[in-house]
Amino acid sequence: MIEHSHLKIIQELRNKGTLTEAAASLCLSQSALSHQIRYLEKKMQVTLWERKGRNLRLTQAGELLLQTAQQVLPVLEQTENMLKAYGEGRQGILRVGVECYPCYKWLSSVIGIFLEQMPDVDIDIVNKFQFSGLEGLLNHHIDVLVTPDMERKDNIHYEELLEYELVLLTANKHQLTKNTIITPEDFSNETLLTFPVNSERLDILNQFLNPAYVMPERIKKIESIELMLQMVVLGRGVCVLPEWLADTYVEKLGVKKIRIGKDGMRKKLFVALRHKDREVSYINKFIVISKRTANSLVL
Repeated sequence: MIEHSHLKIIQELRNKGTLTEAAASLCLSQSALSHQIRYLEKKMQVTLWERKGRNLRLTQAGELLLQTAQQVLPVLEQTENMLKAYGEGRQGILRVGVECYPCYKWLSSVIGIFLEQMPDVDIDIVNKFQFSGLEGLLNHHIDVLVTPDMERKDNIHYEELLEYELVLLTANKHQLTKNTIITPEDFSNETLLTFPVNSERLDILNQFLNPAYVMPERIKKIESIELMLQMVVLGRGVCVLPEWLADTYVEKLGVKKIRIGKDGMRKKLFVALRHKDREVSYINKFIVISKRTANSLVL
């Protein structure tokens, strides 16, 4: 009774906000779009939206249908892409979720090697999720997840790629360069430059500053690592990066790395996948290449 078109319509209504824009996005007339929704409302005896001026507001029933659309449509799209790939003689499409901003330069090397060795498989990179990368994996929106965070789930398997240390980067003339290690109190007058992730996922806060009840003077989120490092060079803030990535910039940009805490901050990088996909040949190939490439970073 609920059709693919209904899910597409409710999703576009949420995304666009108006009947006119949703209809244009779906290449439908407003009357055709309205007719399809009215038909479903009549069958289900519910109201899916309410008008609020030019805009539309989803009812509780509409929100429920939207949740279903957000879960089902990506799976249907992946199935269609896989069937198309099979029809064109390819093995399939590997959707890689990424929850590690510093990993993109490393990941580009992995993808290059993978595509050379597996020419019959395409790769899609996903870095924005409705909830989290793990939810995306559980809901089949992605096939593997590159993440520094392990959350145990019965049907999720983790492969460790590498262990690394997080370090602080400062300008060469920064006052902190006299330190051999960084204490939490050293951050109290600093602008901390970070990637645009939720604060609860920032290791420097959760593992180092929060336990000491210390906060930076300011936290500034920057998506571009090049811009972040340029601001560090100019003394506009400090940032925390994996040591293997920091080492590539220390001499090139004239910045200094400093150990965080007496024992350093250790992290691990993982590839997560569903247990049932452990036997998929091209997923295994991706993991093998990822491990080999990751290990070369810390040698």
